[in-house]
Amino acid sequence: MEKNIHFYSRAFSRLRVNRSKGMAPHKPILLLSVIELIGQEKIKQNQIFLSPELIASFLKFWSQLGTESYRPDIALPFFHMKSEGFWHLKAKPGFEAIPSSRIRLRTIAALHDAIQYAFLDAELFNLLQTPAARTALANVLAMKWFPHGKTDIERMLEINSLQALQDQLQREGGVVYGPEDLKEEAEFVVRNTAFRRIVISVYEHRCAFCGLQIIDPFGQGVVDGAHIMPFSKFRDDRISNGLSLCKNHHWAFDRGWFSIDEGYKILVSKSLREESPNARPTSSFDRERILLPAKEIHVPRPDALRWHRENVFNSPG
Repeated sequence: MEKNIHFYSRAFSRLRVNRSKGMAPHKPILLLSVIELIGQEKIKQNQIFLSPELIASFLKFWSQLGTESYRPDIALPFFHMKSEGFWHLKAKPGFEAIPSSRIRLRTIAALHDAIQYAFLDAELFNLLQTPAARTALANVLAMKWFPHGKTDIERMLEINSLQALQDQLQREGGVVYGPEDLKEEAEFVVRNTAFRRIVISVYEHRCAFCGLQIIDPFGQGVVDGAHIMPFSKFRDDRISNGLSLCKNHHWAFDRGWFSIDEGYKILVSKSLREESPNARPTSSFDRERILLPAKEIHVPRPDALRWHRENVFNSPG
């Protein structure tokens, strides 16, 4: 049978879903998210990664179309969609047997360990390059699985959920989460990504320690958005608890090889033994001032820096 728009319309309306507690909406919501990201050109090749953008889109649709009978676990449809015939999994080296085995991967972490990406039938991916096909297949999903949510789906398809979250958090300066705020693994991934991207952006993609800035044609850089006080202990995602640091200096900061004083000057540990024949040695940055964001709301907080000096700097661990 020819794999055209009619073929995939029928496939999208006949998804195998769990009905033990009512209809489980995971698969149709994941497909809506993929359609959205293709339309936004966030997915340009037939490689669907379990990315923060995909997770954020999934959670956005789930907030309007999901049900309290099920949890918003994106890992479930990402793995089990393979049973539909048009969705395929590319395994990482050493895990090639996983997609065809009886093993079930139930968490985002497990999928990241074993699966490189998902990909669609070439015919389906090519169809989704056109706005008309995206609209038609989104309508199939809406009418079959969410007949009362068609208007909401049309509206949500226009929203870049991860960017909207980043914009909100940047305006507000971030947030401190309570113990119940990030119960779902997917929510943590999205919020963590938003924090780190905001921190990098307010430092203009430069390392606050050494000023290094390298950005590739895809917008990927060499710096990380680092927490000053660890998130695992304080759940503090305020931008003022962040520093933009290159890979080397992020590693060194987390291990207490340097810290920052109340005047934003670098304090380098005196216990380091260092040889740096082809680069500026870390010790030479001692007492230099770090780069700071333009807005006061994003500048590292004195209490966060003090905590790092007292608990991490020169620590034997």
